[in-house]
Amino acid sequence: MRTLAAAGTFRVVPSADLREQYRSAGMQDRDLARLRRQGLVRTIPYVVGRTRTTLVTLTDRGREVLEESRRVRGNQHGQAFYAGISKPRELAHDTRLYRAYQQAAERLSERGARVRRVVLEEELKRDYQRFLQASNRGRRDSTGRPDRAAEEIERWARERHLPYVDGHVEFPDVRIEYDERDGRRGVEDVEVTTPHYRGAHAAAKARAGFACYRSVGARVGGMRLGLAAGGRRGGRGFDPRVAEEFLQ
Repeated sequence: MRTLAAAGTFRVVPSADLREQYRSAGMQDRDLARLRRQGLVRTIPYVVGRTRTTLVTLTDRGREVLEESRRVRGNQHGQAFYAGISKPRELAHDTRLYRAYQQAAERLSERGARVRRVVLEEELKRDYQRFLQASNRGRRDSTGRPDRAAEEIERWARERHLPYVDGHVEFPDVRIEYDERDGRRGVEDVEVTTPHYRGAHAAAKARAGFACYRSVGARVGGMRLGLAAGGRRGGRGFDPRVAEEFLQ
């Protein structure tokens, strides 16, 4: 179930990043073969950087299994699960999200924080579009153009702890929602940077204060935001079982 949860949460995950869950490469190969036979996952040969790997993504059936498992367990925290690849052009970037998440979760777990939910950029942007189009919904005479004032947009972003930079809402690649050991809730916003980050785009991401990770996996800077005052830094060994906890 961990492999399904990880692939469903991040949409696409290199199989090499899931290997620590298994005692051997052979065991992982057999498990992936079983999941393919059951029609739950699809595997795709791919090259990340200069390394050949296999990408794992859910089928529609695999996503249904996760959703059903969550209903049976009575989970209500709203973790979204995805099937298939949505943006092939961004695949090289998206394959690195799970590794960046692992590093961020490692630091969070060091101080006893527990991951509650992972939110991808596409989910945040979908919520933003719903907000922008709220006044147009259900109107036959709608032009489809949002009519939100800049002050409304800035307030929407502030309420969701998203940066508002130069008149634009900045969205992280991954948002990690977590509970501190003392019960306070917080978020860590993660951005995976690549050599293509240049100019105004790179400057906006830097000013947004996201925790940035180079595409090779090295952390280059960042900030953790606590929903209660006084966010702290830290991190220790990532527990691979955390992906399974999304279902609990």
